[in-house]
Amino acid sequence: MSALFPDRVKLVEVGPRDGLQNEPGRVETATKIEFIQRLAETGLPVIEATSFVSPRWVPQLADAEAVYAGVQRQLGVRYPVLVPNQAGLERALAAGVADIAVFTGVTETFCQKNIHCSVAESLDRYQPVIAKAREKRLGVRAYLSCVLGCPYEGPVAARQVARLARWFAELGVDEISLGDTIGVGTPLQAQRLLATVAEEVPLARLAVHFHDTYGQALANIFACLELGVSVIDSAVAGLGGCPYAKGATGNVATEDVVYMLEGMGIETGVDLKKLIGVGRHICQALERENQSRVGRAGISR
Repeated sequence: MSALFPDRVKLVEVGPRDGLQNEPGRVETATKIEFIQRLAETGLPVIEATSFVSPRWVPQLADAEAVYAGVQRQLGVRYPVLVPNQAGLERALAAGVADIAVFTGVTETFCQKNIHCSVAESLDRYQPVIAKAREKRLGVRAYLSCVLGCPYEGPVAARQVARLARWFAELGVDEISLGDTIGVGTPLQAQRLLATVAEEVPLARLAVHFHDTYGQALANIFACLELGVSVIDSAVAGLGGCPYAKGATGNVATEDVVYMLEGMGIETGVDLKKLIGVGRHICQALERENQSRVGRAGISR
């Protein structure tokens, strides 16, 4: 299999939403706003700002409106928000968002635990949300969770993931992110999954989203880069975790991804030195250990 490495990769920074949603202590609104502002100054093109989900389910993101209103948006940077349903979309529209993301689990059990409905019910729920978002000319992204394994049902069939990805693609979703939510995937598994999904959805519309629970995230990304994937989700300092997936640790660290890509000669447009500074700053604010190895080591080259 010949490698088809891209010349440039778009990084989708999920730290302010996916990264903070599972923090045990309350994160101040001002801290979140400053975090997003600092990330934008590094050259990141996409920063997932927050989620318009019910505060009852994710109390940490109850200040979504205030966070989005407080961010001074930079030219050339997109600030998508997650919406779980029609009510979330209405809140997002009222806040003036330009990009949204929807999400569902690949397995029935995870879907029930995460968004309290079946996979089929989640698709029925999202169809009018996506239609209205397209009508309003919003950018739309879809997340598929547990694509390489479920904490409740175990291994997941690649064809199952591909069918769901095709459904979203046919509704006009711009980008579909394939999430290894519990971080169990290994490189050839990740590569085979991506190849299978790419039979149904053009590779240019696919992103990869790896958690680093078993230390496989960078290897999995490299394997997917070999097939030409050019959109990667990550979180500065390796922030994150999933409240509905016991044992799942944080996202792959953005600093580590940028360091690897730079070493491969793949452009990102991100200033790694500034990014390391942001990671260290947010970890100090959260009083938590920095999970990025590059963030801890600094730049040696």
